[in-house]
Amino acid sequence: MTNTTVYDSVELHGSEIRDANPATPEELAVRRDLAAAYRLCALFGWDDLIYSHISARVPNTEDQFLVNPLGLGFDEITASSLVKIDLKGRIIGHNDYKPNSAGFVIHGAIHSAREDVLCIMHLHTDAGMALSMLRDGLLPLTQHAMRFHNRVGYHDYEGIALTLEEKQRFIDDMADNTALILRNHGTITVGSSVAQAFVESYYLEKSARAQLLACATGKEIIEPSPEVIQLTAEQWAKSVGVSNGREWPTLIRKLDKIDASYKD
Repeated sequence: MTNTTVYDSVELHGSEIRDANPATPEELAVRRDLAAAYRLCALFGWDDLIYSHISARVPNTEDQFLVNPLGLGFDEITASSLVKIDLKGRIIGHNDYKPNSAGFVIHGAIHSAREDVLCIMHLHTDAGMALSMLRDGLLPLTQHAMRFHNRVGYHDYEGIALTLEEKQRFIDDMADNTALILRNHGTITVGSSVAQAFVESYYLEKSARAQLLACATGKEIIEPSPEVIQLTAEQWAKSVGVSNGREWPTLIRKLDKIDASYKD
């Protein structure tokens, strides 16, 4: 597999891998949730023209995931426009668009190593990029940030993620964390569902923005004690474990009031 520029799509092994089987009800549900996540990102101002990407594993498969087609804005993505791809970079079924090369490298790496992960969100938000430039990274200064205590990794910048050699380093740096800060680049969150990955991104974005706003004042920062930070992290962990995506339905209702075409 070769890549020449950031705009290139993944080079296929031949043409399409095979005719895709009809989507199962489980796949259709994931497609709609994933399309909703893209639309919500656009609504919240987290998109980056046609770049950055969110992926979701195809249910009941070990090597297939869905990702956005390169060339559509997040506000244009629908359930049916998502591209199905395997871990070797081969497109499954017909699609007029191709996936982003960097998206394949990043998402293919994590999906191949984390069976517990259904969804991966990689974003280039202003706050996420600013946080990624700070040597100390995310600090446990707010209740929201303490959610990520001992749950965030860091990946050094190596240029635009277009080489397969970087995949193992993504895997190593992601480890079993929920979030990964890509230094000088952006953020990644993962979850056992689209809903969970989205909520993790929401809290990471809010944590980053709050830290940046506080630091920008130049005033002394109040730092919670290590014991309180650990307690709060444990409280968050218990909440995440029983939440079952409880925030997701209200986000879907919000989106449906605006535009429900993501389901198409």
